[in-house]
Amino acid sequence: MRIAFMRYFLGLENRMPQTGVLIFAEEDGSAPLLTWMDQLQVKVRDKCIVRIERLAELGHELRRPEADLLRDGIYELRVRHGTGQYRILYFFHEGRAVLSHGCTKEDAVPPIEIDRAIGNRLRFSKDPNKHTYEE
Repeated sequence: MRIAFMRYFLGLENRMPQTGVLIFAEEDGSAPLLTWMDQLQVKVRDKCIVRIERLAELGHELRRPEADLLRDGIYELRVRHGTGQYRILYFFHEGRAVLSHGCTKEDAVPPIEIDRAIGNRLRFSKDPNKHTYEE
């Protein structure tokens, strides 16, 4: 799934996105978002990809119900499937959206997940090249 997703995502089917979208990488080069997405049902994963495409098309202009600001510059892409609520946390850096990681929620996004995204943003801003996922 990961290789096909990245080829599709990075190419966006030959369309030029309005906003560059990057995927955050840990020190070891792994991508928390992709690890999380690998565990999702195919239909949920497809809906997540659609939200990422919309983020690439609209950037900061993407609003509820598709996206929302949580706090401290951390945003969420919102996906619902059945009774499940899935979120992709992201932030902006130099005009590009950086996808931090995903989580499943019941009510509000847990503060620990927002804090994790804030930590990822701080690490990314110190060394964007080191913390950008590359296939």
